[in-house]
Amino acid sequence: MSKKKNRFKLPKYHGKRWIRDGLPSTGQKWLPGKHRSANKERALGLALTNAVSYSPWKWPKRPIYFLADPHADAEAFNASLVASGGVRKTGPGYFDIKLTKAGRKGLFIIGGDCMDKGPSSLEVLRSVRNFMRTGARVKLLVGNHDIRLLMGLRAMALKHNTLTEHLFIRMGPKVVPLLKEVHTEYLGGKKKLRGLPDKQTCRRALYPSSDWFDEFPKKAARSMSKAGIEREITRMRKKINVFEKACDQAGLSLRDVYATALKCTELFLKPGGEFSWFFRDMQLAYREGSFLFIHAGLDDQITSLIEKKSVRHLNRLYKKQIKHDLFDFYYGPLANTMRTKYRDVDKPLSRQGVVRAYRQGIHVIVHGHRNITNGQRIMLRRGMIHIESDITMDRNSRRKEGLEGYGVGITIVDQKKIIGISTDYPHAKIFEPENYF
Repeated sequence: MSKKKNRFKLPKYHGKRWIRDGLPSTGQKWLPGKHRSANKERALGLALTNAVSYSPWKWPKRPIYFLADPHADAEAFNASLVASGGVRKTGPGYFDIKLTKAGRKGLFIIGGDCMDKGPSSLEVLRSVRNFMRTGARVKLLVGNHDIRLLMGLRAMALKHNTLTEHLFIRMGPKVVPLLKEVHTEYLGGKKKLRGLPDKQTCRRALYPSSDWFDEFPKKAARSMSKAGIEREITRMRKKINVFEKACDQAGLSLRDVYATALKCTELFLKPGGEFSWFFRDMQLAYREGSFLFIHAGLDDQITSLIEKKSVRHLNRLYKKQIKHDLFDFYYGPLANTMRTKYRDVDKPLSRQGVVRAYRQGIHVIVHGHRNITNGQRIMLRRGMIHIESDITMDRNSRRKEGLEGYGVGITIVDQKKIIGISTDYPHAKIFEPENYF
């Protein structure tokens, strides 16, 4: 290995014996992926030079550890904390962790999507809560998989309204493993359905009304494009067709699903519920120095809101809308921050939008959502640096991608460098912006 690679200082991994092998011991320079220019280093330098021409570069005052998309794999979550150097694993259990000196100094950001896909959503939530109780400073960002459950549960509790009555079934088959977990753990026994309404009453409570497909396009036209409405109608037809079948395959009747949804409401939404802290503590975005941490990304409407107001305003607006106006939240600009992949169907980010972010001192977006199978990746989107940090943690997704075991990965912003650590890449990726100014 060359001296150039060995010069990089990496975090110390404490308690490696309790996690899977493969954490990198050497580092290498980190350059953009999928860039059209043959000279990626020059392209990165131009992006940084352009950013600081609008506002000065500012590093966070403390180390920041960004971990995104654990997707219901508690073992992957805890191992990724170890990869930060801020956490020591002290035994084989999920709760066998403690903060190191480095961890006590830093801030841990969980970048959304704790739910779905992996072995156990409940074990991940308990692991997150246990980690918070170690004294760690933690910011919990909302992801599209997380918000889907919140909206489905809140919508079910509302009086039927054309704009929201479909949101429970809109969760689709992806929520069924969580429902099965909750049902198995909390609703076992012969008396589980006692006092519940019959199947048809449960169906009416969970499903949109029979005239929903006719009425939704009329009511939604004030806020959504015709193409957007058509996509939503198509999605809902598919989800209605497969939801009950997925429940049947999991051994859940519609009465079981209704009972489980009521239990989830108790656990997640009512004060004192075991997981009431989860949605209560969530925020949409976090800003420190030149870095914006968010689940998926930006678009022009969001950069305008940041310029006119602030990132704090985004978080206040998120809290307000998710409580009082589910439709405006989910079909408006805020939800795009949790689901954009910068596709043509997503709300656009233009060069003008990037300049607005630069003027507010935001130079780098650190996010998850877009899963990578070769460690973290730097992408330039309209010339703006994005650090893609979803390294595919959960073992179920990895199996589909042809990867082994669970994934381990952390993105670290510290001491004038950004480090991407993953068990799916042989070296830590090191980005030192000062070399490009």
